[in-house]
Amino acid sequence: MTVHFHEEDLPAGVLAPGPIAVDSETMGLITPRDRLCVVQISDGKGDEHLVRFAAGSDYAAPNLRAVLADPERLKLYHFGRFDIAAIKYYLGVVAAPVYCTKIASRLIRTYTDRHGLKELVRELLGQDISKQQQSSDWGNPTLTDAQKDYAASDVRFLHALRTELNKRLEREGRMELAQACFDFLPHRAELDLAGWPEIDIFSHM
Repeated sequence: MTVHFHEEDLPAGVLAPGPIAVDSETMGLITPRDRLCVVQISDGKGDEHLVRFAAGSDYAAPNLRAVLADPERLKLYHFGRFDIAAIKYYLGVVAAPVYCTKIASRLIRTYTDRHGLKELVRELLGQDISKQQQSSDWGNPTLTDAQKDYAASDVRFLHALRTELNKRLEREGRMELAQACFDFLPHRAELDLAGWPEIDIFSHM
């Protein structure tokens, strides 16, 4: 297991074919204000790739864009709504098709209100991850080893989580509903970017 660190783009040919786990780190939670700093990717084969963008970046990243926009590659996220919006805003591509472990968890783990990545990894995979670096300065020109390891851990377990969550979704007959939610997620991210982040347009009120 190796964490590979890259500046401004993903090298060509470093990912195996198939689904990829994707995550992002930004300066904050308001996408147009808080710039995209890091995109993390894993093909599930044991390595993670971190692509860092400096302040003032033009986000050209042709290799990364091509991978994220590839309609043949499933993208695995945890709370994909945020990452899809950030990637669309800064990199200009829709990183789909989508699988979101947080949505899958909410649909199947109805016995709990704890759907964070740390809790999912602990319950379903029996491993523990640290979230200590979650709120840190991702815009710093020099990322610490702790930041790099934290960023990598956000994509390290998503392939295995998908496998376990799918077993439960199939068992309870909710796979089709989950897929419909995943398919809608890029549109939900588009609504966020267009000015409806906290408004449920499906609500009666």
